Amino acid sequence: MSRFVELNLALILFLPWFAILGALFWLYPRRPRNPARKLFDAVSLAVSACAFVLAVHWAHLHAGRNYGAMWPQILATSLGYGVFLAVLALAVVLRWRWLRGVKDYRE
Repeated sequence: MSRFVELNLALILFLPWFAILGALFWLYPRRPRNPARKLFDAVSLAVSACAFVLAVHWAHLHAGRNYGAMWPQILATSLGYGVFLAVLALAVVLRWRWLRGVKDYRE
C-alpha cells in the first residue's frame, strides 16, 4: 500500500459516513437559511474535515509500532472519528445557541 493511501485510508473509508453526517448537519434545522447560516455551516464542516485529517496524521506519526502493524491505522481511525464528531457536535451546540435568538427559528 502506498504511503499516501495508508495515511488517508481512514478518510477514504469514512467519506460516505461523513457525507451523510455533513448533509444532516447542513439540512437541519431547515430555517433560518440565510447567508450567515450557510457560511457558518460550511466553515464548520470544513473545520471538522481538517481536524479529522490532522488528527489522523498526528496519530500515524505518534502510534507505537510495537503493538502491531495495524495499530497506527486503528489509532488514527478512532482518534480521527472522535475529533470529527467532537468538532461537529461543538458546531451544533454553537449553532443552536446562536439560532435560539433568531426570530425566524422559533416560528
